[in-house]
This record gives sequence, structure tokens and C-alpha cells, in this order.
Amino acid sequence: MSSETFSFQAEISQLMSLIINTFYSNKEVFLRELVSNASDALDKIRYEALTDPSKLDSQKELYIRITPDRENKVLILRDTGVGMTKADLVNNLGTIAKSGTKAFMEALSTGADISMIGQFGVGFYSAFLVAERVQVISKHNDDEQYIWESAAGGSFSITRDTVNEPLGRGSEMRLYMKEDQLEYLEEKKIKEIIKKHSEFIGYPIQLAVEKEVEKEVEDDEEEEVKEGESKIEEIEDEDDKKEKKKKTIKEKTIENEELNKTKPLWTRNPEDIANDEYAAFYKSLTNDWGDHMAVKHFAIEGQLEFRAILYVPGRAPFDMFETKKKRNNIKLYVRRVFIMDDCEDLIPEWLNFIKGIVDSEDLPLNISREMLQQNKILKVIRKNLVKKCLEMFAEIAEDKENFAKFYEAFSKNIKLGVHEDSQNRNKLADLLRYHSTKSSDEMTSFKDYVTRMPEKQKNIYYITGESRVAVENSPFIEVLKKKGFEVLFMVDPIDEYAVTQLKEYDGKKLISVTKEGLELEEDEEEKAAREAEEKSYEGLCAQIKEILGDKVEKVLISNRISESPCVLVTGAYGWSSNMERIMKAQALRDSSMSSYMASKKSLELNPNNAIIKTLKHKVEADKNDKTVKDLTLLMYDVALVVSGFSIEKTDTFADRIHRMIKLGLAIDDDEETASDMPALEAEDVVEASEMEEVD
Repeated sequence: MSSETFSFQAEISQLMSLIINTFYSNKEVFLRELVSNASDALDKIRYEALTDPSKLDSQKELYIRITPDRENKVLILRDTGVGMTKADLVNNLGTIAKSGTKAFMEALSTGADISMIGQFGVGFYSAFLVAERVQVISKHNDDEQYIWESAAGGSFSITRDTVNEPLGRGSEMRLYMKEDQLEYLEEKKIKEIIKKHSEFIGYPIQLAVEKEVEKEVEDDEEEEVKEGESKIEEIEDEDDKKEKKKKTIKEKTIENEELNKTKPLWTRNPEDIANDEYAAFYKSLTNDWGDHMAVKHFAIEGQLEFRAILYVPGRAPFDMFETKKKRNNIKLYVRRVFIMDDCEDLIPEWLNFIKGIVDSEDLPLNISREMLQQNKILKVIRKNLVKKCLEMFAEIAEDKENFAKFYEAFSKNIKLGVHEDSQNRNKLADLLRYHSTKSSDEMTSFKDYVTRMPEKQKNIYYITGESRVAVENSPFIEVLKKKGFEVLFMVDPIDEYAVTQLKEYDGKKLISVTKEGLELEEDEEEKAAREAEEKSYEGLCAQIKEILGDKVEKVLISNRISESPCVLVTGAYGWSSNMERIMKAQALRDSSMSSYMASKKSLELNPNNAIIKTLKHKVEADKNDKTVKDLTLLMYDVALVVSGFSIEKTDTFADRIHRMIKLGLAIDDDEETASDMPALEAEDVVEASEMEEVD
């Protein structure tokens, strides 16, 4: 039968011209698009068969088959879907303009990716990325078998098929490959693309693979002789005939190998799935050799539909917080077709250790990154994923031993979440665990802390520092310990950031014991005694402030130390000493920031300490006593170290200590040595006898 020729609709011609003449690096999307189209065709026939089962009689089996014909440079894609009538071929593949054609070309001109093609309903034309000529042989239940053919030259032809084998039902696409695209005929390449993009398509995807099979045959060639040689005939005995030699030859056979054997676990009911199935799926999804710690399998229905499986790995990846690391932990599928594995908007950064898949029914297939950012559906998916992750963490927390492993691996992520996620801050605060003055070797939660609080305690107290050993023996917590108030030890650098955002828990303020303005609950008697002490020490405070000058903002009597002579506290809103240390350790820090964020220090004195009492008497006796000056400077340097700051002039501090050692050992410096020693202050060196008086 003669063929009919049709012209492509103008916009489709432009689109094909664009596809053919522009260079795209990721041409592999063509296979994903064609497989997705085949899957849609199979969906349609299956849907029709629900009301009329006889529709499947023409071809019972539903499958997609890929056959690479390397000899003829043709890639064949066969599906047993609904097929197309002649009218469908004319309309769907060329003459009726799709609304997406123009939109797709506009998107391409603004720098969008070719992989977006399916989103605009024109995925079929991606075949021309790799093929110079395309044939579509199609058979619909209601029509004859037809061949659609085009070399993308502005027109296509449709002919009734009298030459090919009857398909029964469905379509067969033949892509006559371009010379530079023959890699897509390679078995390895096809398997790689299917595994990446179409592994979870709901129908079997078969690949026709060539295999060599060994076969035994009778060796007839033994009798043959080379040309030019004389042929000698021998009469064979009956026995010889029976014992004809056999040989093994290798014969090539074609077998259909199923590529998508891993079925989409998330489409099944969680109650029907065993733990070992989840474990196997986790390993195939992540290539992790270890087992997962927890799994959450759920479906969201209603206005938005999606299914997801989320895993908490058994251990933290070593490069979890690498800034250049590709975030490929959540794979996004749309209707079981893989879309991307680096969608940053799908899950917040603090949950970057969560692995899993999300399969949406509502997102357009092959949505672009630009569109994802503006897509409201994605925001809803993200919100639900975070909610389900928090539920999963709460479930882990029910098992103390399991939670200890989880917290050891991912506590930094939880604290980062407290810092970044204002909506879920309170829920995350329930997951935080710290050592404290009362928790011994076990870590305690805020919830447990609150239950242990004495009635008169109104706030939650914490101390930040470099290590547990450093904060356990810190002078800042002396009075709190005596009063029976528990203090939390925050020794992870990220705690400093988290606690600035988490200002309270359960209506109780979080108070740092190293910052000024610490108000401890006290009765009237204690308050009166403290006010009397402040008044009697006004003279000493003023004298010490004069000696230290700009080094401290103020000198005052402390309510937080009971044994140490003094401590340095920072302002309520600036950096703590620990934060200052952390910021100084940043390799790429902005040093100008230190000037306004580093807090002014206040020196707090302990009126019950013998050193402070003696200094008070000395100041009252002689305001200008040099011993007071030198001991104040030494005491200030010691307070810097004890309070977690660093000493700027370490040599001067060392010399002061050495002088103390010499005085303790009653070593007299001769004049020469004395002249070499730097003065404790700009003035003359203090006499030994005066130093001994203090002792």
C-alpha cells in the first residue's frame, strides 16, 4: 500500500531542528523518555482491561523489550502497550501542536537542560538526539498495523505495514543510530542507563543479550582437505562409522534478560515487608556494606500523594560535613521513574545523613531544578520528610542502647537542626543529651534535667568549654554545686551555635554560668549578706579596676565562686570564652569580627577567699602598695587561663611565675640577673620581703 506523507507542525519542526543541531552532553535521557512512554502505553492497556479483559487477548504479556542490533546500527524498543491507530500516529507524532512544544523551546533558550523534555510532553522527539531516522511500527486493537517514519526533515510518512511480523498489539520503535552515538547499542551502556533511570518501572524491561553456548556436533570437516591437494578415498568400516569424532562448537544465542528485577519496595504495604527485605533494599540503594539503624516507610495521601522509604544509616559517613560533597542521599522518583539524586530542596542540610527514596505522583515527570525550587509540592514533601524523620528519631530514642549509638554518630546533625530549623527546634531539643554535674557517666536530656530541678530553681544552667574535664572542675560552677543546682556540660563546638538559638526549654530559660548577670535564687538573709559584702569591697574593686584599666570593663563581687579567688566573665550577649577560642581557630576567619563580637570581660572576686581578703587589707592600709599591683596582674592572668581565655603576653606571665618560684625557694637574684629580668610592671621589681608578706 502506498505511503502517505504529512508535514510536521511548524513548532515541532523547530523543536526537532533544535534537538538535531545543538550539542547536548547528556543524550542518554532519550532512553528514559522512551521507556517512560512505553510504560504509559502499558498503563493504558492495563486500565482498559479492567473493564474489558478481552482487550489483552491480542497480547497477554505486558513488557518492554530493548534489542540492540549492532550489525545494522539499530536500537529497537518494543512494548505490548495500547498501541496507536493511524489517526493516533498522525496526531500524536507530528501534526497536532503540543502545548508544551513552545514552552520547552523557550525553556531551552533560557538555559534549561535537555533532560526536561519529558516534562513538556514531547519526550518522544528526544529519540532524534541519537537517531538519524526513526520508525514506529504500531498496532492498536481497533486498527491495522502501521509504520510511522521520519528522518526529521520536516515531514513524516505513514504506511500500512505489510512487511514486518504482526505485533499483536503495542509499538516497536526502531532508532537508526547516528555514527557517533553507537555506544547506546552497547549492552553495558543500556544496562547502566536503565539501572539509573528506569530501575523501578512497574513492567519488566527486557534486554536482548547475545550469549555463547557450547554445543557438541559431529566433526564432518575432518574429511575435508585443502584445495589443490589430491583427495584420497578410503573405504570405511561399519565400526569406524559408529565412532565418528565429535567436537564442541560455540553457538551464539539471543536471550531476554530482565533488567529491573528489584521491585519498587515503597509501593507495597509496610506490614507485608520483612526486615531483611528492607535491609536488602537499603544495601542496593546505598551500596553500604553495613546495616541500617532504622527505617521509616510511609505514604502521604490527600491533596498530595507520594510514597517514601527513609533510612538512618548504621554509622555516620566520614565526609558528612564536606562542603563539596555531592548530596545524593535522597533519590527523587516521579511515578517510579528516577529524576535526580541531588535535589537540595528535598531535605534540609542537617538531615543530610538520611538515605532513601521519594516517589511522587504529583510532580511533572522530569521536572527541572529551576522549577523544583518554585514548586509548592516540593515544599510540602520536604515538610513531611522532616516530620517523619523526627518521628523515626523519637522511635529510636525509646531504646536507650540504640539511641546512644545514634547520638554518638549524628548528634552534630541534631544540634545543627536546632540552630537552623526554627519550626522543629523544640522537638529536636528533646533529643539533645549532655553530661552534667549530676548525671555521672550517663548523658541526660533536658526533660530529665527539669524533673530533677529543686523547687526554688527557676532556670536551666549550662557551661560551655573545651572538654568535660575542663568544665567539670571549672570555678564557675562552685556555688551552683553547693546549692544543688545541676549544670549541663556543653563541650561540642556546635553547642555554642545551637544554644544561641535554643533560648529556653519547657518555659525555663537556658543560662550560661560563664556570662555576667547570673542571678541565683537566694533568700532575704543571703541577699542582705551579699549586699553588705559588695559595699565593704567597693574600695578593693575600684583599685583593681584602676590597675587593670581597659583589660576589664568592671570589677565586682561574685555570687558564683566559693573557693577560687576570682574569675573573668563575659557580657551576656557577646561571645563566651569558649566561642572566642572556637572563632580564633577558624582557618578563614574574619579577624575584624573579633573586635566587636569578643565580649568585654568583667573580673568577679570571691570575698571569702584568703587572697582577696588580704589584698583588701593591703589596699585599706596603703592604696599605692606595689605588691597589690603586681599580684593583681598575676591574678588577672591566672583568671584568664582558668576562665578559658588565652594570655596574649605569655613571656611576661612566665616571668612572673618564675619569680614566684624563686621567691618560694628563697633564691636571691644577683644584680646582673636582676637587670636581665623584665619588670613585673613598668615600675621597679617588688622586693622579696614584700612578696613573702602575702604568703
